[in-house]
Amino acid sequence: MTVFLNALPGAVSQGLIWGIMAIGVYLTYKILDIADLTVDGSFCTGGAVFVMLFTNGTNVWIALLAALLAGMLAGLVTGVLNAACGIPAILCGILTQLGLYSINMAIMDFKASVAVNVTQADTLNKLLVSLRFVQGAIRGDFPIWRHPILVVGVFAACLIGVLYAFFGTELGSALRATGSNGNMARAQGINTDFCKVLGLMLSNGLVALSGALLCQYNGANEINVGRGAIVIGLAAVIIGDVLFSKLFRNFALKLLAVVIGAIIYYVVIQAVLAMGLNPNYLKLLSALVVAVFLSLPYWKGRYFAKAVKRGGAANA
Repeated sequence: MTVFLNALPGAVSQGLIWGIMAIGVYLTYKILDIADLTVDGSFCTGGAVFVMLFTNGTNVWIALLAALLAGMLAGLVTGVLNAACGIPAILCGILTQLGLYSINMAIMDFKASVAVNVTQADTLNKLLVSLRFVQGAIRGDFPIWRHPILVVGVFAACLIGVLYAFFGTELGSALRATGSNGNMARAQGINTDFCKVLGLMLSNGLVALSGALLCQYNGANEINVGRGAIVIGLAAVIIGDVLFSKLFRNFALKLLAVVIGAIIYYVVIQAVLAMGLNPNYLKLLSALVVAVFLSLPYWKGRYFAKAVKRGGAANA
């Protein structure tokens, strides 16, 4: 129990970082109704762009912006393949993800891993988040406001606010209409191809931004860091939807539910690891968690719904 409690702040911090990625998955999976597998590649792209720029002296905010733009470019490629070439969206994501592996290797100078030298105080203090801040802020080695939970929490709240404002605009409403009913949206004069491309760009931009934050947190970026990211993103989306769909009706609250879902996912993972699970089984555990939460709405509707009365009144 002590091991779990000590690891809990780190689990919440990682959950918040992955929650930003899960918001990106939410935009495609729930709003555009597209299963986009680009995220497994664009997540690493964000980390790769950030680590190479930051280690070469670029300001942390500029490096984050570059990571965001790189992710949006990856989403643009997926969107163009789908809109201009007529390739199904799921295959477009697979193709882009496959190509991004080589591109990510090239960005990282063909190294499987590139580290940030967090042992130097000057370098560490330039980072927004770091694993060293988790316990260091609690011990008093760093100001408490540098704790990743506070920093990433504010970051996520600002992103939710920006997305809430955007999706309340005419263009944002057009994106939601495209995912809800593409035929009706086209009948209303909406350019659905443009909306899909824009949605994929926004989604992968957020995913890459999350990858850049995780790169800071871990102090390194690895070429396989994004492998299975779609599973974690879907887990967060499904957990948030299953647990809070009846409670959170507002769009901003739905995005918040996704972030909470990511936190719950990582807390559960940490709890299982604290019980002694072999870390090599984490991917299997992730798949099981997603499968269970995907099945909950079906089980609830089939076995726990109230029986519908049949037949009318005798004198009807």
